[in-house]
Amino acid sequence: MKSFSYKTKGTCSREISFELDGNIIRNVKFVFGCMGNTQGVARLVEGMDVDEAIERLRGIDCNGRGTSCPDQLAQALIQARAAQ
Repeated sequence: MKSFSYKTKGTCSREISFELDGNIIRNVKFVFGCMGNTQGVARLVEGMDVDEAIERLRGIDCNGRGTSCPDQLAQALIQARAAQ
């Protein structure tokens, strides 16, 4: 299992940490952000395939910011997948 950390851009959350067990997402944690929403997203992607999560989360917008916490998680997963 490999650990990753991603500094978010344009959201209330500041950082996302997670682990990849091959192509499976584990232990997602958001630093700051809307507690209920970020915990919900983290639990929903637990055990999910990286590519499926990216497909589902990428492009979600929060109040016209051009990004969101779910979108930032997708960006973090894209970066982590490229680094493997």
